[in-house]
Amino acid sequence: MRSIADVRAAVAEARSRDAAIGLVPTMGALHEGHLSLIRRARADTDFVVVSLFVNPTQFAANEDLGAYPRSEERDAALAAGAGADVLFAPSVEEIYPSGFATTIHVGGVTEVLDGEHRGPAHFDGVATVVAKLFQIVAPDSAYFGQKDAQQVLVIRRLVRDLDIPVRIVACPTVREPDGLAMSSRNVYLDPDERRRATALNRALDAAQAVVTGPQTSAASVLDAARRVLADAAIDPEYLELRSPHDLAEVHSIGDGALLAVAARVGRARLIDNRIMEAQ
Repeated sequence: MRSIADVRAAVAEARSRDAAIGLVPTMGALHEGHLSLIRRARADTDFVVVSLFVNPTQFAANEDLGAYPRSEERDAALAAGAGADVLFAPSVEEIYPSGFATTIHVGGVTEVLDGEHRGPAHFDGVATVVAKLFQIVAPDSAYFGQKDAQQVLVIRRLVRDLDIPVRIVACPTVREPDGLAMSSRNVYLDPDERRRATALNRALDAAQAVVTGPQTSAASVLDAARRVLADAAIDPEYLELRSPHDLAEVHSIGDGALLAVAARVGRARLIDNRIMEAQ
């Protein structure tokens, strides 16, 4: 479906049958990570809408909007096979018609990590398009990947602050057999870069291995991860240990801390994270 009106009509018909509505927002180039979200929505709800929209407002001027992988016909088949009832693939003009002038800014969890390094407009773009999708689909539940841990926190804050009646479900990161987190941008990697990129997950493993209790210092955790990245000649854009609840800086593991990393490997900007827990 291309139009907001058609999606609303399909959802209204499903609601007339007392169907619970699930939404899986994506930017397309679907992989197993996306499909796991669709399958979870299929298991939880009665009518599943998958959006496919490469959102221009969350890309900075120097980022890969023009090169971002697009494969709509393939995506449609994969989404249907995983259980989607509707694939909503609107044009930019359908989402942002002429004269569109509203932006949603979520404070408190957008100033650090990707918000700092991709620029303040990134999460404004995310929050605005997700709010629009929530208005269009009015889902009971919406599904996001834990690989984008900061994005999940932003959406949870958006829903809380604006009293949007949708349950946000964060699903586990899906990884390749060698541990690399699945991402649409993995297609940018050549074979050597692909091997080096596995250092992100190995760095998270190394960090967890040095955690011996709640008083384990942030410095020791970060040092263990940095060594693995350095061995792979990867200079991280950021490597930080933060609260998994509000992204406040933490100095020890405590009851759990989010270790988040972003790095460029070749043309690909990759992110990953792990909750560090005391053993």
